[in-house]
Amino acid sequence: MGEYEAVQVERRGAVAVVTLNRPDTLNAFDEDLRRDVLWAVRDINDDDSVRVAILTGAGRAFSAGANLAEQPADPGRFRVEDQLNGEYKPVLLEITRAPQPWISAVNGAAAGIGSAFAMACDLTVMADNAYIYQAFAAIGLVPDGGATWHLARTLGRKRAYEIMVTGERISAQKCLDWGLCNRVVPAGELLSESLRWAGELATRAPLALRYTKEALNDAMEENLDETISREARLQHICLGSEDAAEGATAFLEKRAPQWKGR
Repeated sequence: MGEYEAVQVERRGAVAVVTLNRPDTLNAFDEDLRRDVLWAVRDINDDDSVRVAILTGAGRAFSAGANLAEQPADPGRFRVEDQLNGEYKPVLLEITRAPQPWISAVNGAAAGIGSAFAMACDLTVMADNAYIYQAFAAIGLVPDGGATWHLARTLGRKRAYEIMVTGERISAQKCLDWGLCNRVVPAGELLSESLRWAGELATRAPLALRYTKEALNDAMEENLDETISREARLQHICLGSEDAAEGATAFLEKRAPQWKGR
């Protein structure tokens, strides 16, 4: 994998950890962080030896959102929609469409577009002192980075609108109760528990992880008819794979399967 300035990438066997590494700014997104997180996510997604990936933040926060102190290189020509579509959208979609599952390990605040990164991941573990915060209305803005999509589909329209316009800081426990995260752990155990879970997932069949994610993402948008047909196509791929044959053989031989991801 490449070298990065604003993120740290570690390998723990079949698990990769991407850490937003601007703790002095609470991992607020600036040009360097937007660039490096995209490169890091792409590098991981292209590496077949990575079975599961974790996204987290260094220091006291997952991410405080966009760095409001950042000044565009050419203010007269700057358009925020260009930045959102050209710099944020590619990496958010890289996570969403990745062949591996991504786990967001949320420490402290996941605010503004930082919350969109947390929600874009397939699974979320939150520290017991963490929270998700739609900070936009407080400064006269609207949620971005796909936050409205995630919140509306998870919470429903009325509750999603309420937290967007009131700016409620949604505690980790409330996120768990509302389905915005999967697990809440003590703050000091966030990374170790996330790594433990990622390690468990990394022992599962890679094709099953990949195509279940693809089927679920598409099911969020398709009708039942289309969903059944897509599941059938993906099942055909899996059933004809070496891993499916290995899984059946391992079951009969009462041993752990040796997955190859093909």
